[in-house]
Amino acid sequence: MDSTAVNTNVTIDDFDSVLAYDDQAVWVTPDPSSPTFNASASPWMRGTYHQTETKAASLSFNFTGPAIYIYGLLGPGQGSFEVDIDSVASTHSAYQTVNATSSSLLYFVSNLTFANHNLVLRNLGAVSSNGDKGGNAFLLDYISTTIQLAPAGATVQNKTYQEDDPAVTYTGTWGHNTSPAFSGGGTSYTNADQASASLSFYGSAVYVMGDKKDDHGIYSVQLDSNSPLFYDGVSGCGGAFGLTCEQQVPTLKFLASNLDSSQHTLKVTNFAGVNQSYFDLDSIVVAIPSVYAPRQLSNSSSPFVNGTTGSTTPSHTASVSSSSGGAAKSSAAAPAISNPLLLLVFTMLLAYRNFRR
Repeated sequence: MDSTAVNTNVTIDDFDSVLAYDDQAVWVTPDPSSPTFNASASPWMRGTYHQTETKAASLSFNFTGPAIYIYGLLGPGQGSFEVDIDSVASTHSAYQTVNATSSSLLYFVSNLTFANHNLVLRNLGAVSSNGDKGGNAFLLDYISTTIQLAPAGATVQNKTYQEDDPAVTYTGTWGHNTSPAFSGGGTSYTNADQASASLSFYGSAVYVMGDKKDDHGIYSVQLDSNSPLFYDGVSGCGGAFGLTCEQQVPTLKFLASNLDSSQHTLKVTNFAGVNQSYFDLDSIVVAIPSVYAPRQLSNSSSPFVNGTTGSTTPSHTASVSSSSGGAAKSSAAAPAISNPLLLLVFTMLLAYRNFRR
C-alpha cells in the first residue's frame, strides 16, 4: 500500500449486499425491524451479525486493495474457520475460554498485492487440532479493508446524490419511501422488472447505498461498458417475503474504486422475477479527487506481496494451503452471483424505525 497516498478505510457490515452468502438459510441474524431491536445496546456494528453452526457454510466478498480485516466473536462456543484469498487458504480458530464482550479481530492481512481479490470465509466447526473444545459456531460482525482514492498530496471530496437528485434518471415504475433512518430522509423503490436508475459522474470511487429487506432480490449494476455485476439484495432473517428483517440504515449495494478521470456511467437494474422482488435506492456517493492516478493492478500469481502469506490474529492461526491463485484486472470487482469491491466507512448513527410501502 502507498502510505503517502490518500487512503480510506472501508467497513462492510454483515448485512451489506456486497457480501454473498452461499445459503442465507443456514445463518442466524437479528431482525433490525423488530420493535425490540436496539442497535445502541448491542456490541455488534449496527446491532447485527450473521452466525452459523453449519459446517461448510460460506460467504464471499470481492475487493481491490492490499488489506483485509475480519471481525466477529471469540468464545467457547466458536470453532474454526477457513480464509481463502484467491485460492490460497488458511485455517484459524475463533475459540477462547470466555466470550469476548465486543467484536474481536479474527483475521487480518496487510501485505496483499494491489489487485482484485476474492475472499471466501468458510465455517469448519470444531477442529480439535486447532484447540477447539466442541463448539461449531462462527459469527461474522463486519469486514474492513483499505482503498486508495488519490495520489499523495491530493484532496478528496465526497458528493452525495440523493435518490431524488435530478442527476439520477429512472426508467420503469418507482415509488418513494420516507424514514429518518434513510440518508436524506427518503428512498426510491421499485418492484418492476427491468426498472433502472442511472447516474453519470466524475470520481475515483462510487458507492451505491440502499434499504435491505427480505422481499428484495436480484439486481445488477453496470459501470461504463463493463459487464453487469449481479447481486442478491434479500436480507437474512424472517423468511422470504415475510415482510420482516428490514435494515433501513443504508447498506452498501455496490462499490467500485481505482477509477480514472473520464466520465463514468452507473446503471442499477432490478430483476423482479415472478416474485416481483424490490430494490430500494437511498443514495449514490462519489469520491472526487483533486488529482487522478489510478493504479496499475498487479498480475502476480500470488495474492501476497513477495509471495509471502498474510498475518493472522495472535494464537488463532492454524494451517495454510494454496492452489493456483490469480487476480482479475478490472476497476470494479465482481459480486454476489459475481460479488464487488470496497468503500468508505458509512457509520450512520440514524434512527431505526419500522415502515413499509
